[in-house]
Parts: sequence; structure tokens; C-alpha cells
Amino acid sequence: MEPVVEPATHVGYGRALASREFRALFAGQTVSTTGTSVAAVALTILVFRRTGSPFLSALTFSLGFLPYVAGVAISGLVDRVRPRRLVVGCDSLACVIAAVMAWPGAPLALLLGLLFCLGLLASVASGSRASLVRATVAPDAYVPARSLLRIASQSAQIGGNAFGGALVVLLSPSGAILVNAASFLFSASVVRLLVADHPSAGEAGGANLLRDSLRGARDVFRRPELRRLLLLGWLGPMFSVAPEALAAPYVSGQHRSTALIGIWLVALPLGVIVSDVVGIRFLTPGRQRRLMFPAAAAGFIPYLAFAGRPSVPVALALLVASGLCGMYSLGLDGRLRDAAPERLFARTMMLNSAGLMSLQGVGFALAGAVAQVTSPATAIVIAGVLGLAAVALLGRGELVGAPR
Repeated sequence: MEPVVEPATHVGYGRALASREFRALFAGQTVSTTGTSVAAVALTILVFRRTGSPFLSALTFSLGFLPYVAGVAISGLVDRVRPRRLVVGCDSLACVIAAVMAWPGAPLALLLGLLFCLGLLASVASGSRASLVRATVAPDAYVPARSLLRIASQSAQIGGNAFGGALVVLLSPSGAILVNAASFLFSASVVRLLVADHPSAGEAGGANLLRDSLRGARDVFRRPELRRLLLLGWLGPMFSVAPEALAAPYVSGQHRSTALIGIWLVALPLGVIVSDVVGIRFLTPGRQRRLMFPAAAAGFIPYLAFAGRPSVPVALALLVASGLCGMYSLGLDGRLRDAAPERLFARTMMLNSAGLMSLQGVGFALAGAVAQVTSPATAIVIAGVLGLAAVALLGRGELVGAPR
């Protein structure tokens, strides 16, 4: 597939929002992602109240990551079911599951099992959502469209953490989970009513679903450039989550107020949001791509400053600075779009989501394990060194040169 010819000047968000279909996708995903963030807070509180177990409480977060790995085994669905139908079907089923989870007497095992199912549905729908984004905006508006969805996701993380606890107080955990069910219903409705029934670009294999799914994954990974870009999109976030994983022990270790933990968790997402806006506003598509590896590497440099165990205010500034380098995702979005043949695009994007989510979960666990035997500050420094090494290996020749 020939690369999309990019314009010499920057393309803004208005170009993406000019599409009514994309506006529907954007609204649906923003609402459902915010609802999911609120529900995660509510479930964590609910599980802790019932069990008093920090481990089981933390497990509710890890179960949001694990299903994405399992989703690879059924990724062939993105080529067997038309994208709008798959997205609407997954959101509708998620609505029903979330409503069942809101049952006040639901056994804990059932709650965790249903939570896993919600993650699996999100994994399955991710490739089809990406296909719909590509189909509903002009080629030069694809990267701004992806940026808007990323901003929505980061904002949902901030808003969900900030307001999830308040909603639990106002509505009870079950009421907050019902808000999540309503958010899925909204997403399913707007996509069904406002997005056209675009065809699947891929080809379903004749084998059973599992074999077809694994064959598609092999087809994606056989392509060196696709493999390299996917690894960057996985390993960068895997190492960059270390400060978020260690927010509580770092702040507590400096004997600061626990209220600062919430501010700490906002710092990185805030930097990412600003970086996306700046990158779309001021950088041409070509420059976004050329800066991909340098920006990805630069994002880990502030982590090295944790060797001096900075105060919490200084650490917050370092995290914002790291997030400001998140504009590498703009170049990554464009280059992934061009490197993936259209018939493999949905599977590529589903694998992208699977690796991103699952390796973030691994990153959380590894950061905690390293901090357990060293210190939170040392664990952040180690994450920075490993992140820099991964970017350097994947971006051989590109940290100071042009994309190959």
C-alpha cells in the first residue's frame, strides 16, 4: 500500500471534527471511557469494603489489562463482522454486563469475572473502532482524529479518578457502576444511529477463529517496520508507567500529604494532553514523524533526575515534562497507518491495543517489584534507563536522522 501523501502544513482538529461520523465515534468513546474510569474507582472501593484486601482491590485494576491479551485469540472477528456491527454489539453487551455488575448482592467472583469480560469486549472492539476512524475522516485528518481520542482517554483518566470517588459517595458503588452501563448504551446508540455501515477491509480466513486470529497476528509481525512500530508503542508506555505505579510509596516516603497522590497521577496525563495539542497545532505531519523517536527518548530523560530523589513538587514538574514528550504518538499513529496494509489494519490496531494495555499492566507490576527491593526513586530511574535503551534499539539511526 502506498503511503498517504501528507500536506506540507499542519492539519488541525477541525479537519477531523468536520466528519459527523467521527464526531459520533468521538462522543461515544469519550463517554464510555469516562464511565469505565468511574466504574474502576467504584469497583476498587466495593471490593476493598467487602474483603479488606489490598491485593483483591488492586486485582480489579489488573483485570482491566489482562483481557487484551486474550483478545488476540479472537482478533479474527474484526474481519468476520462489519466494524459498526462489532462495535455496537460489543458496547451493547458491555451495557448488559455492567448492569449485572451493579447488582448489590453480586458475588465477588462474579464481579471479577464480568470485569474480565468487559475488558475482552473492549479489546475486540478496538480494531474495528480504529477502522471506523480511518474510514470516516479524510486521510490527512487521521492523526488529528487519533489525537482527539487519546486526549479523551487521558481526560477520562483524570476525570474518572477525580469524580469517581464523589459519585460513589452520592450514588453508592452500585449506582456508579450503573453510570458505566448507561455510558455503554450511549456509545452503542450514537454509533448505530450516526455512523455508516462501512465494510470490513480485511479478509476472513477459512480456518476456525483461533487459527485465523493467530495467522493474522503472524502476518502482522512478519513485517519488520510494523513490528518495530508496534514494539515502540508497547515498550514506551510499559516503562513510562513506573511513576504512576509508585505514586503512593514515593509521596508517603517523603512524608507528604496523601492528597498529593491524586495530583501526582494527573501530572503525566496532563503533559500528554498538552503535547498532543501542541504537536497538532504547530508541527506538520512530516515533522511529527521525524520527531517520533527523539521525542520518545526525551520522555525518559526526566526519569533519570529521580536519582537525586527530588522533592514532590520537583518530581511533579519532571512528570509533566516527561508527558510533554508524548507527542511521539502523533508520528507513531501516522506511520502505523501507512505501514499496515489496509487488509491488516484492523488486526494491527487490535494488536496495538492488546500490547499497549497488557504491557502497561506488566510495567505496573515490575515497577512495584523493583521498588520493593530498592526504592521508588531507584525504580523510576531504572525504568528511565530501560526506556531509553528500548527506544535507542528500535530507533537505530533515527534519533538524529530522518525516518528510514
